[in-house]
Amino acid sequence: MIVVTTEQIQGKEIKQVIGVMSGGTVQSKNIGKDIGAGLKGLVGGEMKSYTQMMEEARNVALQRLIDKASDAGANAIVGMRFMTSSIIQGASEVIAYGTAVVVE
Repeated sequence: MIVVTTEQIQGKEIKQVIGVMSGGTVQSKNIGKDIGAGLKGLVGGEMKSYTQMMEEARNVALQRLIDKASDAGANAIVGMRFMTSSIIQGASEVIAYGTAVVVE
């Protein structure tokens, strides 16, 4: 599966537009990590457990997008973007979305 943030894929021609697809996840850290991150927030610096959580969430959301597009018959996704939002303190939603297409 080719996934790009651009509207076209250099050297490829879009033969069919299947449509907008998305994949998402909501993830949180456990209470121990939340306490550690809260303390880190008081003194400043990177909250590594949350950085890792968000990276994992982006990977899960992207894979779900790819799986949906593949199931719909696409071999590429153009215009891919990530969107994040906070659901509750310590839990974030990540959505990957884009247009599923068939390219040659």
